[in-house]
Amino acid sequence: ALSELPVTLPTRLGDPEGHTSPEELIAAAHAACFAMALSNELSQAGKVPEQLHVTSTTTLEEVDGSHRITAMDVDVRGKVAGLDDAEFTRFAGQADAGCPVSNLLRASGEVRVQSRLG
Repeated sequence: ALSELPVTLPTRLGDPEGHTSPEELIAAAHAACFAMALSNELSQAGKVPEQLHVTSTTTLEEVDGSHRITAMDVDVRGKVAGLDDAEFTRFAGQADAGCPVSNLLRASGEVRVQSRLG
């Protein structure tokens, strides 16, 4: 699936030139996993989402002489009839707790979730 998507070291260090990095691929996988987990949580509660838009951003820092992913920031916006922001935030928290990629990343860094309807 990724044969046409070059992965390069300069991309990792800030000069993408149309390429990607392992960290960007992890962020993409995280966003997809989170969206699936949130859709599932909402649907099981009878609140099928009209739309979910999820992005995940990786923080890569040098720690003790090597690069480490220290945080992932997930931003989720949704359109879900019959929910207020507090309920949506609660469902987003449940999705984060159930997302396998969030759980893996949380083992070595911080996962922060921002959610809002609209």
